[in-house]
Amino acid sequence: MMQFANRVQQIKPSPTLALNACAKKMQAGGVNVINFTCGEPDFDTPEHIKQAAIKAINEGFTKYTPVEGISELKDAIRNFLKREQGLDYARDEIITTAGAKHAILLAMQVLLNKGDEVLIPAPYWVSYPDQVLLCDATPKIMPTNKADGLKITPNQLETAITRQTKILILNSPSNPTGAAYTENEIKKLAAICIRHNLFVISDEIYDGIVFDGFRCKSIASVNGMKELAVIVNGVSKRYAMTGWRMGFAAAQGSFIAKMGEIQGQSTTCVTSFTQKATIAAYDSPQDKLNEMLHAFNERRNYMIDRLNKMGLKCERPQGAFYAFPDVSGILGKTLGGKKMEHASDISKYWLETAHVATVPGEAFGLDGYIRLSYATSLENITEGLNRIERNLI
Repeated sequence: MMQFANRVQQIKPSPTLALNACAKKMQAGGVNVINFTCGEPDFDTPEHIKQAAIKAINEGFTKYTPVEGISELKDAIRNFLKREQGLDYARDEIITTAGAKHAILLAMQVLLNKGDEVLIPAPYWVSYPDQVLLCDATPKIMPTNKADGLKITPNQLETAITRQTKILILNSPSNPTGAAYTENEIKKLAAICIRHNLFVISDEIYDGIVFDGFRCKSIASVNGMKELAVIVNGVSKRYAMTGWRMGFAAAQGSFIAKMGEIQGQSTTCVTSFTQKATIAAYDSPQDKLNEMLHAFNERRNYMIDRLNKMGLKCERPQGAFYAFPDVSGILGKTLGGKKMEHASDISKYWLETAHVATVPGEAFGLDGYIRLSYATSLENITEGLNRIERNLI
């Protein structure tokens, strides 16, 4: 019998991807499912970006590129970081990767040894703990409080750090909550990281999807943090390019070089014509992004207002495209003849009874909440919430 490596036996499939696949399978079988599990914009990739890829293909730009990305793309990313965060990075401080997820894994592989700890605030994106396990390290979950907006506090961070702590993962705006750290909050966390020489993987993939005038502040922009921070970002959410698999990391040159060595022995490089398309995304006017943001904001406000009117308390998120309502008031009740003991029971009940697919909070390390994505049409959101409301009692 084949013996699998211990690291493989420790990890599990992504719950969000699994639930999305389940919803699509039901839809393919003729069931009218409203799918609130999706973690990707429902908009098409802007036409000028697609045309840039087509042009590259037609011109024969289909070969290997340098492992860390072509110079023109690295310059576009450098300009993006300067424009958005006021940060200056050299070319050798940028690497392009097959999505932001791959950049995070590469960064962990560079830093982690067996016995190292990685601090992960909960609720967290589902892949963080499993990626830590793939590096033979230990995920250390830091539960957050509703009173703090489901964000870690400086005191929590200070208390959680041990001699084994190597990395803090910071995700702002957050998946699944949409909560984002203010500049003042970022500075306070940075001060602790500097004092403890703690590396930070700053997952900023949703930084372009923010509302009500909120501005994201990268922890790398705090004086003294650039040497300790690995910025991870990409085009998946900002430009509706999830399937293009294009991410990047920005960090000190020696760190990026090590990421490049690992990538050179795994994926080699990002698809050549995807790199050309990404240049078009970063360097062209942002009209399509603004159109997408307007639609997301309308959907956000409608979904949050409806959930609160139903009695499902939900904070208005600063960014991303998720609502994360508190369903703890339903726990202990009986729905459909079954006692609701966990958020997953509620999520399953809504899927089976109302044909509405959601993601329970347990997938993100926090029971008592459910994630709903508003990356779908207002018509779908309205119908889905109508169904949920009819099936609350």
